[in-house]
Amino acid sequence: MRAVVIHAPMDLRVDSIAEAPAPGPNEVRVAIKAGGICGSDLHYYHHGGFGLVRVKEPMALGHEISGVVAELGEGVSHLAIGARVAVNPSRPCGRCDYCQRGMRQHCTDMRFMGSAMRFPHVQGGFREYVTIDASQAVPVADSVSLGEAAMAEPLAVCLHAGVQAGPLLGKRVLITGAGPIGALCLLVARLGGASEILVTDMADKPLELARSLGASRTVNVAREGHELEPFKANKGTFDVLFEASGAQPALVGALDILRPGAVIVQVGLGGDMSLPINTIVAKELQLRGTFRFDHEFELAVRLMGAGLIDVKPLISATLPFQSAVEAFDLAGDRTRAMKVQLSF
Repeated sequence: MRAVVIHAPMDLRVDSIAEAPAPGPNEVRVAIKAGGICGSDLHYYHHGGFGLVRVKEPMALGHEISGVVAELGEGVSHLAIGARVAVNPSRPCGRCDYCQRGMRQHCTDMRFMGSAMRFPHVQGGFREYVTIDASQAVPVADSVSLGEAAMAEPLAVCLHAGVQAGPLLGKRVLITGAGPIGALCLLVARLGGASEILVTDMADKPLELARSLGASRTVNVAREGHELEPFKANKGTFDVLFEASGAQPALVGALDILRPGAVIVQVGLGGDMSLPINTIVAKELQLRGTFRFDHEFELAVRLMGAGLIDVKPLISATLPFQSAVEAFDLAGDRTRAMKVQLSF
């Protein structure tokens, strides 16, 4: 079968690879139909990895995927051939201490699709077929397209970030970074009942989308940073920050407009930062991390199926997987695209 494979920085190919194996007990084989290009996929494409994680062997990319069940393994009774599913890329071991404590996103033996954290690497979902545990195949409603279903993974990331933030009803929410994750955090904040949502970025196009998704206000900090000054009054305004850019200036610059006791959820990854600890201490700010997701994946599928969250406006373009290089170049251009997907 064919797959979109990273070999080295800027060396992305459509390769012929071994066919996905026949499903064993409690497994299914899924014919992949849609796959979204994530920021981590772009890091592999541009840099061969991120942080200390580097590609050491050819690896199929992709973990935002959906498709159709093509074959059932023994013992699978809750799915049928032809079922349309979102594929959860996480396969925790179920045995380690964190899995037993209900923190499966921290599994010490996690197999996450399209990740070079392990060696041999865990091959990703930008393939014509994948064989997975049946629990990873989550049926989607007839009203949800397979392109939307492939958005379940990034939506689950933002739902988990919402859980980390705590109750959002009536809260004033600040979101720094208006890329796909920031936009999905906006949808989560709206669903949670936030009374006001301010979104900042350094580019106009993603801010335009943020306004169409329901942001109360947007600010381009590259030229309109002065518009944030009024929010510094009375020790700050916002109750919750979703920091989705991964940029130190965004996080540090937001501290002055957060009220004392505000919750900061660091969603974006960008490397080590230097922070003004005195400000964090004096304002009793609560800095919280958020990592992947667990049960939120199934919740993401349910929310889309119920029409409570609409991810369609985020999907900028869909290209055939044979045009993967073109698709990755488009996905890396924030002036032209939000979420770019591959079709299989």
